[in-house]
Amino acid sequence: MDCPVPGPALAHTLLPQSPGAAVEWLVAPGLTDHDAAVAAMEQRAALIASGDASELVWLVEHPPLYTAGTSARDVDLLDARFPVYRSGRGGQYTYHGPGQRVAYAMIDLRRRREDVRAYVCALEDWIIATLASFNVRGERRAGRVGVWVARPEKPRGLSGEMAEDKIAAIGVRVRRWVTFHGISLNVEPDLHHFSGIVPCGIAGAHLGVTSLVDLGIPVVMEEVDFALQRAFEPIFGPVARVADRRQR
Repeated sequence: MDCPVPGPALAHTLLPQSPGAAVEWLVAPGLTDHDAAVAAMEQRAALIASGDASELVWLVEHPPLYTAGTSARDVDLLDARFPVYRSGRGGQYTYHGPGQRVAYAMIDLRRRREDVRAYVCALEDWIIATLASFNVRGERRAGRVGVWVARPEKPRGLSGEMAEDKIAAIGVRVRRWVTFHGISLNVEPDLHHFSGIVPCGIAGAHLGVTSLVDLGIPVVMEEVDFALQRAFEPIFGPVARVADRRQR
């Protein structure tokens, strides 16, 4: 599912087609349990679908864990050193852990566009715009969902391919045209933790994973959160920050 390259004006926008409540923006402190997060997302998505809650972007960090999407292959789990969770999101194996910003997006596509491909493209644009605020060029790659960074300083592949590292992953689920799950952006995770899996099923001598700090960008999570919010609004519309009540 490849995205067309947008023109000078950002093409992959999913702004609301009619006025409505702003997207709630919630930042969770500390580490969030995976199963509790999934339960909260499913509950919130159901409330959004029934018209009883606003859309929500929920920013969390998880303790170290692996999740297996609906396309995950057992052979891609190399070392189950952390808990493994079967997930209803699309995609394959992914690592989550401290230093990685996970943004769970519960977005109502009925008030935007009922087009999952367009939604995934908009998520990629969101990540690319966020990285650009740190002078990092995030790029799409044909046949690979997520965002990549070229690493010309690293050894090339066996056939001379330029080295590339994945800096952000995407995995979504849609129910009644309301999305949940979302994106993960590597800020300063322990990159060795990715070695227990074949991330997103993509293997190759020239392919790896990276983070903002690994790229030499000395940022903290709060700076990344600000950049995520600033990049989100031109694509999805205004947000309203809300307090964490842990019961959402």
